[in-house]
Amino acid sequence: MAFEELKNDLIGLQTEMGSYIEHSEEYYRLKIFKVLSKNATGLLQLALIGISALLALLFLSFAACLWLSELMDSYFGGFVVISGFYIFLAFVCYLFREKLNKPVLKKLSTYYFS
Repeated sequence: MAFEELKNDLIGLQTEMGSYIEHSEEYYRLKIFKVLSKNATGLLQLALIGISALLALLFLSFAACLWLSELMDSYFGGFVVISGFYIFLAFVCYLFREKLNKPVLKKLSTYYFS
C-alpha cells in the first residue's frame, strides 16, 4: 500500500515537472521575443532618426558654408571654417568619450533588462 502511494506521488511529480518545464520554455520564448522585438524596433527608430538628422545636418552645413563664403568672398574659406568646426567637435567628443559611455550604458541596461 505504501509503495502504491509512493509510486502515485512519483508519477504525479513527474507530470508536474514536465508541465513546469513546458511552461518555463514558453515563458523564455516569450521573453526572448519581447527583448528581440524591442531591440529591433529601437534600432529601426534609431536608424530613421539618425539618417534624418544627418541629412538635416548636411544641408545646414552646406548652407553655413555658402553663407560664410559670401561673407569671406571665398568658397574655400567658408568650407574650411565649417570643416574646422567639425574637426574641433570630433576632438572634443574624443576627449570626453569616457564620460559619454556611462550614461549610454545605463540607458541601454535599463532598456534591455526591463
